[in-house]
Amino acid sequence: MQPLNLDTAIVNDIRESHPRSLHASAIEQTPTNPVPTPDPRHQRGYLQSRGMLDQRFNLVKHPDGTVLLPILSSCLSQLDLLSLSNTLASDVCDLTWSQSPLQSKKEKRRTGGNKMERTLQDLLESLGERWMVELRRDLPRSFQRHGDLILLGDNCFTLPLWKKIGGHLWVAVAEVLGAKRLAKMSRISKDGFRSPVVTMLLGDNSWVKHVDNGISYEFDVTKCMFSAGNITEKLRVAGFDCRGETVVDLYAGIGYFTLPYLVHAKASHVHSCEWNPDAVAALQKNLEVNGVSDHCTIHQGDNRQVQLCNIADRVNLGLIPSSEDGWPVACRLLKRTTGGVLHIHQNITSSLQNGAPQNVSAKNADREVWKAWADDTANRIASLLRDLTGAPWVINIQHIEHVKSYAPHVHHVVLDLDCRPF
Repeated sequence: MQPLNLDTAIVNDIRESHPRSLHASAIEQTPTNPVPTPDPRHQRGYLQSRGMLDQRFNLVKHPDGTVLLPILSSCLSQLDLLSLSNTLASDVCDLTWSQSPLQSKKEKRRTGGNKMERTLQDLLESLGERWMVELRRDLPRSFQRHGDLILLGDNCFTLPLWKKIGGHLWVAVAEVLGAKRLAKMSRISKDGFRSPVVTMLLGDNSWVKHVDNGISYEFDVTKCMFSAGNITEKLRVAGFDCRGETVVDLYAGIGYFTLPYLVHAKASHVHSCEWNPDAVAALQKNLEVNGVSDHCTIHQGDNRQVQLCNIADRVNLGLIPSSEDGWPVACRLLKRTTGGVLHIHQNITSSLQNGAPQNVSAKNADREVWKAWADDTANRIASLLRDLTGAPWVINIQHIEHVKSYAPHVHHVVLDLDCRPF
């Protein structure tokens, strides 16, 4: 079998040479062994987590397997090609500099938006309807792609005229977006499971497959959520060394973190807690698809009622906006004699207007709020463990990881707490 070709070009020195063309020096990644093609999202997540990825530009895939990842020019002095090659490529591929054009996200959105507008304008005119400015503002500005299914948000195609067109509309939209199936999310339900309220617009089968870092996630988009924005945290978890460890995932969902712990971090066993029956069905399927079902026990129901104690080397609390209800459970799960690590997810809101000095930057002000929350959380976990065991514990803040931002000064972070009996 011939080696699979994958060139990952990592852009530096971006210069505009044409209104629609950007040229860049790049890193070329070429495989050295006949192994499955590495997932470029691993490299993207690595670079993004270190603030090197230039998010004005899209990741670009060429037919020959070449993948381009844009780099901020300000980070060039920090970019060590040999170190990067060892970290991202290992024995799978080599990295070298190359040249390649890129298209900015803004330009791509404008081009795609114009195509959809022209297509739908032609459709309306063929049906005897008139195009209006209001219709342009009602077109989708973003969407999620899951294989051949496009999931639209709730802020598009809201005007009555679209309903009048009927099924012709969805066929045209799918063709423009290169999809075979369409679905539209209206809101998140208040059923306690955070289930999406999704309507299929085109096609009947609502099950999809999403691949991140070599892990397959299969789920029903009308019943389960999938957050692509958590990719950097899933990559971080995949980089842990959990050999010999027992991990408890308190909010497992379809396996967002359970699977990286098993597939890449090599945890000996994961106990996955989940109370949404639809997510449990998807989790069971994903464990089998990824070949790790023998190393996972699923506990369906409220994790506060799980009859587990004194078993965990590591507990993942991946619930936002807050996992606080799970803190007492996590403390009960840690091994009494050796302790372990808690990974606590939280949405933190901060603002310069909330008392920060005027000479403090927004970024630094946000981080000060994160640190204050982390200190308070560490003290509360220490108190919970002391009350639970009757003995003092040593709690150390290992790391605060920024996962993503929802709005200015609203951040999803993960606190790594090392908890050891004194």
